[in-house]
Amino acid sequence: MSIAGKTVLVTGANRGIGQALVAEALNRGAQRVYAGTRVPLAHPDPRVTPLMLDVTDAAQIQAAADQVGSLDVLINNAGIAQYDDLSDRAVLERHLAVNLFGTHGVTQAFLSALTRSRGAIVNNVSLMALAPFPMTPAYAISKAAAFNLTQSLRALLAGRGVRVHAVLTGPTDTDMTRGFEIPKASPESVARAIFDGVEHGKEDIFPDPMSASVADGWRNGAAKELERQNAALVQAEPDAA
Repeated sequence: MSIAGKTVLVTGANRGIGQALVAEALNRGAQRVYAGTRVPLAHPDPRVTPLMLDVTDAAQIQAAADQVGSLDVLINNAGIAQYDDLSDRAVLERHLAVNLFGTHGVTQAFLSALTRSRGAIVNNVSLMALAPFPMTPAYAISKAAAFNLTQSLRALLAGRGVRVHAVLTGPTDTDMTRGFEIPKASPESVARAIFDGVEHGKEDIFPDPMSASVADGWRNGAAKELERQNAALVQAEPDAA
């Protein structure tokens, strides 16, 4: 898929990776970019249409779907990350509400449009989906669940011509990683790598040096092979999708 001439929606578009994704979509010639945010947003490029879109608000999700109409690429980027120790269930529920159920809700709202365009869903699920960072376990749990959601959607939607990509992002220099004194990729480089992965049809995208270091191990490993085998069961039953 080439991004040129396409309509793209990015959630969590007001800062960090989301902001960089909007800019990169424009750089690649997107015809229209919908920027979903929880706060008002102004953008100088007329191709950008801001959307009020709290991914935990069903009414806002539906209003956004009604406004957008046609769509080629949905990027579920909105997310939260907080330090915790799993002692407070409310913190875990908040992460699941945004990072898992928010991704699910937005995807379902735009699925008809993506099916019509034979488009793509791109879920930013984090490298922590594969291995948790002990200081942010609720975040890691929610991202692991979002990764499994992504894999399930990939199998279920293949028969409709909708491609589903997982982005396993490592440390990136955004507000979310403030306080982590470790090497970080720039949001701009991550955004470029994400769109490169989409344009080259990569199911799982490893867009930064840390995530790239485990890419071959994942793609050639037992877990990925099991995913392929399980997906083939769905593809063998057309009515299941």
